Amino acid sequence: MDPHLKPHLKRAQKATALAQALVLIAGLAACSSEPVSPYPWMSPEVKAAWDAGHKGAGSTITVVDSYSGAAIGGNMTGVQQRQTHGGWTSQQAGLVAPEASINRVDYNVAANTGYALAAGLNVINNSYGYMMPAAGGFANLPPLEQSTVQNARTGAAVVVIAAGNTGQPVGAVTGSGQKDGLGTELIGAQANIFAGALSKNGTASDKASLAGYSSTPGGNAAVQNNFVVVGVDTAQMGLSGTSFAAPIVSGYAAILGSKFPAATPTQITNQILSTARTDTIQGYSAASHGRGEASLTRALAPSALQ
Repeated sequence: MDPHLKPHLKRAQKATALAQALVLIAGLAACSSEPVSPYPWMSPEVKAAWDAGHKGAGSTITVVDSYSGAAIGGNMTGVQQRQTHGGWTSQQAGLVAPEASINRVDYNVAANTGYALAAGLNVINNSYGYMMPAAGGFANLPPLEQSTVQNARTGAAVVVIAAGNTGQPVGAVTGSGQKDGLGTELIGAQANIFAGALSKNGTASDKASLAGYSSTPGGNAAVQNNFVVVGVDTAQMGLSGTSFAAPIVSGYAAILGSKFPAATPTQITNQILSTARTDTIQGYSAASHGRGEASLTRALAPSALQ
């Protein structure tokens, strides 16, 4: 090697090393300011909550669903799998709140006429509806669904229910004269949240739109007041429907329970509803999106709940 080239080579090597160090520092700074969730469909706010030590410990999520029906395909964890509907929703709730206890209740089993509430915060996830004639009411619900409605009405548990996939307002009557009796009887309950679906997780600079299938609050103010939306990124999880919005909200409730262990289910419910964002939604309206997109970061912000 020409000795006259060595100083130039050393300067070039130093410059390259400095550039690489600056790139590394910039990358670390970006990672520290913008947490990256472990799964692409999951809001980065979940990772931020975990980093702060809030993962759902002390909370129980009871996932009432079908665990004996047909298996459906999806890739919620990045691996293609086939599970029952309840298998997916219970897994999703556990992924969002990994330290929460998951209680699985199969509504297909005749013996499951109710469920026991555990110590700590209880969250009941319902990614299904119960169809009945439009004239039917609480007395026409099976005991299992009556238990859920009572827990929401009395504030014994946070009850989260998927809004539905008809694109119609919650409580709407179908052309055949049927309605979702479970959803209808939950309207106005003090500890109930309806979960609708956005096409993705929204941000102020990259707003999300309501998923085309998602049911809405419509003009009912009581539904609007207890309705939030979250991103259901079908491209990332291979699954779609408000069935997969509800477990996200249930996981948020469990995470809040781990930070605010003295809070009541009604307080947790109100905190999720009152801190929802509207600036992350394209064309926001209360009739389509209720209170807005649930924000775990905003919900966790106070030191205590009133």
